[in-house]
Amino acid sequence: MTTPVDGSRAPVQDTVPEATNGGVVLPADLQDERLIASHGISGAVSAFTARLRSGDLGSVPVVVGLVIIWAVFQIANSNFLSSRNLVNLTLQTTSVGVIAIGIVLVLLLGEIDLSVGSVSGLAAAILGVTFVNEGWPLVLSLIAGVVLGLVIGLFYGALYNRFGVPSFVITLAGLLGFLGLQLLVLGKEGSLNLPFDSVLVGFATRSFLSPALAYGLVAVVVAAYVLTRLRGRGARAAAGLSAAPTSMIAIKAGALAVVLLVPVIVLNSDRGVSSMFVLFLALVVATDFAIRKTRWGRSVLAVGGNVEAARRAGINVRFIYLSVFAACSTFAAVGGLLAAARLVAVNQSSGGGDTNLNAIAAAVIGGTSLFGGRGSAYSALLGALVIMSISNGLALLSLDSSVRYMVTAGVLLVAVTIDSLSRRSRQAHGRA
Repeated sequence: MTTPVDGSRAPVQDTVPEATNGGVVLPADLQDERLIASHGISGAVSAFTARLRSGDLGSVPVVVGLVIIWAVFQIANSNFLSSRNLVNLTLQTTSVGVIAIGIVLVLLLGEIDLSVGSVSGLAAAILGVTFVNEGWPLVLSLIAGVVLGLVIGLFYGALYNRFGVPSFVITLAGLLGFLGLQLLVLGKEGSLNLPFDSVLVGFATRSFLSPALAYGLVAVVVAAYVLTRLRGRGARAAAGLSAAPTSMIAIKAGALAVVLLVPVIVLNSDRGVSSMFVLFLALVVATDFAIRKTRWGRSVLAVGGNVEAARRAGINVRFIYLSVFAACSTFAAVGGLLAAARLVAVNQSSGGGDTNLNAIAAAVIGGTSLFGGRGSAYSALLGALVIMSISNGLALLSLDSSVRYMVTAGVLLVAVTIDSLSRRSRQAHGRA
């Protein structure tokens, strides 16, 4: 044990028994891999339990919370888990979830974007005015909305990098400024109806996968998961590293198949799986891949964990901030376009109300840490499901919106408290 320069003794960490490799203490993640490789299923269970005890909770709290929320609403109203209502829930979740993906990226840096609601509303206004009033081709109007979000994000990133203005202040100004610009773009009319027979509205409201295509997509996803895991296992074995046994891969693939098949079966008993929701899932998977498997994603996590250490490691910190702010505003614009398409209208309240708060709350409730460096794109999916399940369930019970705000506030407070406590525990166990 080393002694700091001030003469005080370093605190002793209460960790799980640490494995060694020739006298060198292995990091916690490598200990888990060795345990799984040597003991198979029992080792995986032991590693999972050790992570929970050390505060590395992952998505467990939000999954448990989602199950409880669904159980409570189902008991209160038997229509909540009906196939028709669950299809509606997927449609309601998509736009908020897409915006929440961008919030996840910003939170990974330990920053925030308070303007995503205004950006989404402005993108929807650009779509409505150019497509309906000016007669632009739909594709060109959509591109204009997305590019607008990208430019706004680049503007935020440039301000942050050049002047060091806190993201809270930059985006708060953006919230007010782009809300005013949205009102200016819409003009005195203040509301525009999108053509119901347009491709965009059809995609958002009437486009569903056929049962055969939905089941085939599940099979493709499971097969891709198995092949990826087997390829990774082979590469690790060839390099002389510990690798999970084939039985573990088979069990996880089976669990994934069940998790995907059950919702698809339920949704197919009504209208089916929405194409718009599939787009949202594809964005989640692509973003998660970018975070975990690309150099850019690893740099984002490194900057969020310790910006000075990342800078000294040679990471272009300025580019990371610029790209993440740009991505966040772009996702906000896409979410605004999808919301306008689902509602078949654009008005002064587009992107307003609780859009901003729901997107931010979804990312936090889903498990992304407010302290930076920890989180997943799947946080946007889980958090959005929690937020919209509360809204949907309370609407079915015909309760006032005031109740929804208070319930959402309570869930958000619990999520932040769990995040704070788990962070302390991870630090104490050397997993921070």
